[in-house]
Amino acid sequence: METETEHIEYSGQESINQEQLAEEYKIKILAEENRLLKRNLFEAQNEIEKYKIMPHLIAKVVDVIDHDKAIIMLNTGKFFVNISDEMTGKIKRDDEVFIEQKSLTVIGKRGKAKHFDVERFIIFEKPNVSWDQIGGLEEEKRELKEVIELPLLKPELFRKIGITPPKGVLLYGPPGCGKTLLAKAVASETNANFVEIVGSELVQKYIGEGTKFVKSIFQMARDKSPCIIFIDEIDSIASKRIELGTSGEREVQRTFMQMLAEIDGFKPLGDVKIIGATNRIDILDKAVIRPGRLDRLIKINPPNKKERLHVLKIHTKKTKLHSNVSLDDLAAKTKHLSGAELNSIVIEAGYSAIRDDRFELNKSDMDSAVIKVKKQDNKKQLNYYA
Repeated sequence: METETEHIEYSGQESINQEQLAEEYKIKILAEENRLLKRNLFEAQNEIEKYKIMPHLIAKVVDVIDHDKAIIMLNTGKFFVNISDEMTGKIKRDDEVFIEQKSLTVIGKRGKAKHFDVERFIIFEKPNVSWDQIGGLEEEKRELKEVIELPLLKPELFRKIGITPPKGVLLYGPPGCGKTLLAKAVASETNANFVEIVGSELVQKYIGEGTKFVKSIFQMARDKSPCIIFIDEIDSIASKRIELGTSGEREVQRTFMQMLAEIDGFKPLGDVKIIGATNRIDILDKAVIRPGRLDRLIKINPPNKKERLHVLKIHTKKTKLHSNVSLDDLAAKTKHLSGAELNSIVIEAGYSAIRDDRFELNKSDMDSAVIKVKKQDNKKQLNYYA
């Protein structure tokens, strides 16, 4: 049996071991805290060093002289500066470079200078829209094929005949009748890149930025040709010029004149075409639609009954229709409505079916949708003419 003395010695030894473990644990915690503090200190010192570094300016090289000197362009003007030994022979005209603040010496190269970061403001894509997806508008399709598609696909035809095709076209008419869809379809059929931009986005906040933006768009189109530039709501930039003293109006006019200059600079059989679209041709400046620019005008009217039937067939292609639904009757009831409004009717009818937990559209759904869309159309017209 264990004696009382042995039990006391064992208990004492156990107590000492626990104290030692506790001390070792505290040491480990302190060591870890010390490591974290050192790392935080190192990071803080690095941040302080970054704050001490003088920032570099970015400039555009206008010209290089004798390999070790250059003329650079800053917002404050042009400067004749030195090029560092490391960059001698590596700098070329139109390069974007880093310069030291005090002496303006060129110390690094960023790359080729860009006039404007256009891809932040435009939609650049290859559309996937075919002519079959557009209901009606057969005459308008034919004109677009002649003006845009044929010069891009078969330019030799025009050379043989000895005529010059238009550089671009203007699509005009009420909203929702298919102007954008036509532009995308012709880009898709020609396998051309498609640049879509709203006219108001061409006007920038600062003086001179709008003209740079226009230059960059047309330069990008040339670089990625064949390309179609689609300018929607072109009346926002190309409206009739009037004498106003505001700097904003003068900037719009400068941007507009730059756009005209870029259009004039295109070769007649070039691989870049321009399509403009507007709802207000009455306020357009005549300079943009004169011969040699957007001289082919194509009016996009609301669809007639036959075209409305075609549009309804396209929009209901993937829907389940009840036997009591007659698209021919529906086309007769939707006089004066645009293609976009016909699509809205199908969507509203679909919501009506969903509310009744059905997956088939019936005549009642369609009739109620027609009434709702017509009411919305009447309200828009009243607000427009108010």
